[in-house]
Amino acid sequence: MNQFQISVVAHLIAEPVRSVMLIMLSGGETFSAGALAEAAGVTAQTASFHLAKLREGGLVSVESAGRYRYFRLAGPHIAHLLESLASVGPVTSTWLTTPSPAAKDLRFARCCYDHLAGQTGVAITQGMLNRHLIMKCDNSQYSLTEAGFRWFEEQGIELAERGLGKTETIRGCLDWTERQYHLAGPLGAQMLHVFIEKKWVVRQADSRALKVTATGWEAFEKHFGMGYQKGNITLEQDDVVFLERNRPATIIPLNNLPIKSSKR
Repeated sequence: MNQFQISVVAHLIAEPVRSVMLIMLSGGETFSAGALAEAAGVTAQTASFHLAKLREGGLVSVESAGRYRYFRLAGPHIAHLLESLASVGPVTSTWLTTPSPAAKDLRFARCCYDHLAGQTGVAITQGMLNRHLIMKCDNSQYSLTEAGFRWFEEQGIELAERGLGKTETIRGCLDWTERQYHLAGPLGAQMLHVFIEKKWVVRQADSRALKVTATGWEAFEKHFGMGYQKGNITLEQDDVVFLERNRPATIIPLNNLPIKSSKR
C-alpha cells in the first residue's frame, strides 16, 4: 500500500468541484466538460483545470468525438471507491428526511456505475436470498445456487459463454444510503442490463436515478417476491422488508410484525 498514492487520490477526490464531477460520472455515463461545469457550478475554464487533474490522477478518462471531448470514470473500480468512501460514517438525518424529490429518487433506485443500487438493489438482493437464487458466503460475497444459475439462463444471460460458472462468486457492494449490500460485479452488471433491456427499469434524464416501471414491479414480484405499497418496498418471504424513503432499510421478522396498517 502506497501512502503517497493514497494521499494524492484523497486530495483529488476531496476538492468539492471535483467530487461533484466524480459523483455525476459514477453512473457510468459520459459527459462533456460543459455539462460537468454546469453541474459543479463553475466556468468552463475552471472545469477544464479540474478535469485535467482528475485525468492525470487516473480517476477519469476522455474520448474525443469531433471537436468535443467526453469524460467518464476510468473504470468500475473508481465507482466502487466512491461508493466505499460515501458509506464511511453515519447516514445523517438530513439525508434520510430530505424533502428533495431528486434525492429520494436517487436513494430509492440508482445506477452504481454498472449495477443497480439503492433501496431497490438491496431488496432484490434479499429477495434472491429468500428465493435461494444466491447464498451468502460472507458479508460482502455471495455465490450462485443451481436455481440461480438456471434463473440467469432463463433471462437470456448465457453465463458459460461469459466464462462464469455455476459456482461463480458475486461481489457485494455496500450501499452508501442503506448500509446493506447489493449485488455488484459482472453478474450485477448483467442483471441491470437485463432489467433495462426488458424495460423493468428505465433511466431518468440527467440523473443516476432509475425508475421501476409497472412491468418491472410485476416482474420483481414474480422473480423476487417483491411488492410495492404506498411508497414502500416489501418482501413477502421468510422476512418482510420495509424500505421507506425517509428511514433506513430494516428487516422485520414475521413474528414481530406490527398490524398491516403500519405500512405507510
